[in-house]
Amino acid sequence: MSTATIQHEEQATWSKHWTLDPDASSVEFAVKSFWGLMTVRGRFDRFDGTYEVGPDGSSIELTIDPDSIDTGNATRDRHLRADDFFHVAEHPQIRFTSTRVHAVRDGILHIVGRLEAAGRVAELEFPAFSHTIEDGLVIEATTTVDQAEFGMTGGRLGMIRRPTTLHIKARLRS
Repeated sequence: MSTATIQHEEQATWSKHWTLDPDASSVEFAVKSFWGLMTVRGRFDRFDGTYEVGPDGSSIELTIDPDSIDTGNATRDRHLRADDFFHVAEHPQIRFTSTRVHAVRDGILHIVGRLEAAGRVAELEFPAFSHTIEDGLVIEATTTVDQAEFGMTGGRLGMIRRPTTLHIKARLRS
């Protein structure tokens, strides 16, 4: 057996790949509006992602369809899809790609990465909690994002406050 074959077999046994189950996962957000008097909550209904662990480290990718935004108000959702927010006609994806993932201690990950939305990129750094389940893994994270970094306005009269809180609960299967 060649050295390349042995290295490939060792890498294959050491690597693990999980795929997000969208039916058992959620991508939600909350943002203050009406000058901080009310919280608007919403979710994205279409998303996909992966988590890989291997000899060269770990990586996480999450892709969200911003056209699937749902706040329970059709007029508001159309406005969020428009040019001064997600601009879905020109930017049909929101994408998070990790640049570093490492275990802090049992069940806690430290994640650093790039969030791309509305044609702009922001760096994010946040903790995530993971635990195994019968047929996979659950990773859950909450972080904040300053929507101004993506060129998103505060809406008419500055009614939308910064930052937005994102909450992701991903059920992953191998």
